[in-house]
Amino acid sequence: MFRRSAVAAVSGAMALSALATTDARADSGAGDTQVLLAVVNGGQPVVLGAMTKKTVTLSISATDDSGIKDAYGWLYHGSFDDPDGFAGPGSDTPLTCAPVSGSGTTSTCTADITIDPNSMLTNADAGTWHIWTSVDANDVDYVDKDSAGTFLMKRAGRLTVDATPEPVAKGGVLTVKGALTRANWGSGGTYSGYAGQSVKLQFRKAGTTTYTTVKTVTSGTGGALKTTVTATADGYWRWNFAGTGTTGPAKASGDHVDVTGV
Repeated sequence: MFRRSAVAAVSGAMALSALATTDARADSGAGDTQVLLAVVNGGQPVVLGAMTKKTVTLSISATDDSGIKDAYGWLYHGSFDDPDGFAGPGSDTPLTCAPVSGSGTTSTCTADITIDPNSMLTNADAGTWHIWTSVDANDVDYVDKDSAGTFLMKRAGRLTVDATPEPVAKGGVLTVKGALTRANWGSGGTYSGYAGQSVKLQFRKAGTTTYTTVKTVTSGTGGALKTTVTATADGYWRWNFAGTGTTGPAKASGDHVDVTGV
């Protein structure tokens, strides 16, 4: 028996409408079918720039005493009743299911999903996304899950750095500037400043491989970064941003400064 929410009866642009209007609720089922795990991108955040498409894997693990017949899955942002972001295969395209080795009851079902930040997303879509799934067993049992799992969809961050003067005398004042920006989805490829964020200034002495945090600076208007330090040795300066729930991490390439009089 094939029981699925009305979401699975549509595809493409109609999916959002169906998600919003269907009376059939997820978190329903019949029999002993269970969703064991639902992950996207191996459980890691999906970080997208302003233009480059990214293909991620949706993976659903499910079990039933008769084995798994098929499974469907969607990714959505916002509420189940009124989503504002959507990605996933068409309703007539089930995930590819394969039995787990040594088990006649459990299968892992997967699908590759390509996300285009320029045409599919807006900045408001950054944050927590949900995984909707419907799984059918061989003995007509089934399960629908409104939110079988969640993952983070993040705007890519960028950092620049410029340390001056170059060269600088030992003991002199070095000014380190830069800017923290992040991708604007749906904008045609632009990045905008990210203000009010804690960014670490780090230094790596020439001939070594490890960066050490010197101080933390809060990004200003347009994501601007600026601070001063005392020059003590030749080496590389960079900014390092850990990221947030909506924005991915970023590191600037090290800017080498030669210190004279060392």
